[in-house]
Amino acid sequence: QVQLAESGGGSVQAGGSLRLSCAASTSTYYWYCMGWFRQAPGKEREEVAVIDDIATRYADSVKGRFTISRDGAKNSLYLQMTSLKPEDTAMYYCASFTSSCGGGDPRYWGQGTQVTVSS
Repeated sequence: QVQLAESGGGSVQAGGSLRLSCAASTSTYYWYCMGWFRQAPGKEREEVAVIDDIATRYADSVKGRFTISRDGAKNSLYLQMTSLKPEDTAMYYCASFTSSCGGGDPRYWGQGTQVTVSS
């Protein structure tokens, strides 16, 4: 069982930046995928960015603005968000897989952290 705890959300004006962090309760295999997902009111949850030992993948809507990274020594996952837009407003969730990216759905989810971007 892996518990995930997100932090770093908040309110920011358009064009601003935020850095989300996700702390895992235990280490996972370095090749296991971890990622960030988001869900806006009235919309389905969508993948934002994922990372494993080989590559990273980003949603088209955040490419060039968001950067995902992980620190295995700290069992942590990060999402650096820049040039934020109002359409980035959502609850952001950290997720952990039991496979490499593309090998299935997330197994564990965090509780989420709210990001609100005002125009």
